[in-house]
Amino acid sequence: MPGKYKSAAMIREEARRLGFEWVGFARVRKLEEEEDRLQDWLNRGLNGKMAYMANHFEMRLDPGKLVPGAKTVVVLMHNYFPKEKQKDPEAPRLARYAFGEDYHFVLKKKLKSLLRFINDEIGEVHGRCFTDSAPVMERQWGALAGLGWTGRNTLLIHPRAGSYYFLAELIIDLELPADEPIRDHCGTCRRCIDACPTGAIAESGYLLDAS
Repeated sequence: MPGKYKSAAMIREEARRLGFEWVGFARVRKLEEEEDRLQDWLNRGLNGKMAYMANHFEMRLDPGKLVPGAKTVVVLMHNYFPKEKQKDPEAPRLARYAFGEDYHFVLKKKLKSLLRFINDEIGEVHGRCFTDSAPVMERQWGALAGLGWTGRNTLLIHPRAGSYYFLAELIIDLELPADEPIRDHCGTCRRCIDACPTGAIAESGYLLDAS
């Protein structure tokens, strides 16, 4: 089996070949710093109709409970900004992420291909593929993997490419070198708060009211 730095480079290269623009690595651990914040958000009912957000609380904080023996969260970003805007002004307006095929199927296929590559080219690895379909705190793991920072809009913001990205994860039992987190670059900017049509972002930012 190649060393961990060589393995990381091989995974990045294959992920990009599969269409993921950005890849980062974080060590598996319990997100203790998120526990009180998540519990308070749920207690205040800010999850709105998303009752499922209260399910699997401990598992949501600790990917080691999702994948026993896991050592690394591989976080991947796939751009969804469409090449064309909707042409028919009378048609129902769709969120940009909903253009085209269901991203769950598209990204899961790519993730499974990447996991096969790891097993074929690096060595036997056990893990699972995730994309917005399990209790994984994706944005927090993206930040820990050095792919951006959590902005005032509560989204993961990549410093060079913004936030028009799907997030996907491989949680595996292979140890890889962790990337360094990026500091918050929002500064005093509050354009997202002022632009939000429903006022869902708290005045101080970093908190979303989905109710």
